[in-house]
Amino acid sequence: MSDTDTNDADPEKTNINIRLTEALLADIDAAWRDEGYNSRSEFVREALRDAVRHPELTRESWKEIAAVEHARRAGESETFLRDEILGNDE
Repeated sequence: MSDTDTNDADPEKTNINIRLTEALLADIDAAWRDEGYNSRSEFVREALRDAVRHPELTRESWKEIAAVEHARRAGESETFLRDEILGNDE
């Protein structure tokens, strides 16, 4: 697996440079590997696509989505997840 984009010949793609803290970069690297992406670039492109395609979602919304996905992967029940999202205390 590569940490960088190696497809420099693709005329449809443009390289950009961004500055990140080492801590954020380490989190990104762990996330793309854990999520099964082939590269850091693939992971970042997908995250940017999500942000552009769903501008109505707030940072808090994305946190809730991430929490639900994490709980789902951990085997939590759908009822528990629904209650967490809706705030049901029944």
